[in-house]
Amino acid sequence: MTEVTSAAAATRLRRSPLHERHTALGAKFAPFGGWEMPLEYAGGGVLKEHTAVRTGVGVFDVSHLGKARVTGPGAADFVNACLTNDLGRIAPGKAQYTLCCDDATGGVVDDIIAYLHADDHVFLIPNAANTAQVVHRLRTAAPSGVTVTDQHERYAVLAVQGPRSAELLDALGLPTAHEYMSFSTATLHGTQLTVCRTGYTGELGYELVVPAEHAVAVWDALFAAGEAFELRPCGLAARDTLRTEMGYPLHGQDLSLDITPVQGRSGWAVGWDKPAFWGRDALLAEKAAGPRRTLRGLAAVDRAIPRPGMAVYAGDTRVGTITSGTFSPTLKQGIALALIDTDPKLPDGDVIEVDIRGRRAPLRLTRPPFVHPSVK
Repeated sequence: MTEVTSAAAATRLRRSPLHERHTALGAKFAPFGGWEMPLEYAGGGVLKEHTAVRTGVGVFDVSHLGKARVTGPGAADFVNACLTNDLGRIAPGKAQYTLCCDDATGGVVDDIIAYLHADDHVFLIPNAANTAQVVHRLRTAAPSGVTVTDQHERYAVLAVQGPRSAELLDALGLPTAHEYMSFSTATLHGTQLTVCRTGYTGELGYELVVPAEHAVAVWDALFAAGEAFELRPCGLAARDTLRTEMGYPLHGQDLSLDITPVQGRSGWAVGWDKPAFWGRDALLAEKAAGPRRTLRGLAAVDRAIPRPGMAVYAGDTRVGTITSGTFSPTLKQGIALALIDTDPKLPDGDVIEVDIRGRRAPLRLTRPPFVHPSVK
């Protein structure tokens, strides 16, 4: 992702419709994908926000995420012929994790949640920085009659996550009984919104897609009802520690144009038997030959905290690079995801080393998730 390094550049950052609410809560802001978003809040910080999601309930403003709508006769078939996962496996009312890959190389342009409304209507939520590229690629390929609309700023997205998230939404009269990766429409105080049984934390959770002009009203309603559940606002720093504990990849670090789904262990999100999707030939060839590197989990043996970009060694041989690394608030130790060479073969359980500012620190190869959430 591109960081903003000057005051002039910072003025060009987009802001969430909830920006004033975040300011009132003492949020510390940071640039993220072209948006100025809350990193953490006063009176809590990352550790308390993280713990709230693992044990109770927290709410994230993730309105920076992209939104795009694909409509018209055959819209679902068109999307299915472009993105990796098989939309034919799900019914309307279901959502699916999928990837937009480069057709020539198989590298990941973005990872996306696709919401299937009908054969002629698919709603997509890509990452903030990649929305324009995803929309451009789809528009360029779209057949006559299929329209791709960028709706990035028309909607806000609130992620209500944690073991008590259903209780909170129940108190507001919102639906919570639907299955994982499904969604339904509902009304809250006269505002129509979409309640999605999705999230990026591994815990029970929901994402609310709300018209931007009603985001403040929905936020206020959540916090009014949330007092009984000790609801805590959570920033993107806690979102990162939570997703890393689950081993969930972040585009731009663990998946990218240079990191394919085969390397990033996201092949489960590829419909390998489909006749067409972008990057199919390149990915089938890489899968057949075996990738030269794969995304692996690492857990610190001592007090080391691995960070992205650090070199990984097996003995004197460099075997990889940290892509995501942080301190796990749940485990109280450093954890990481790293691209590790497949030759030599290094089994889970082996202890290798990471170079932390010239000092070698031991880490154990560990299959994610590092933390098992309260729900499956």
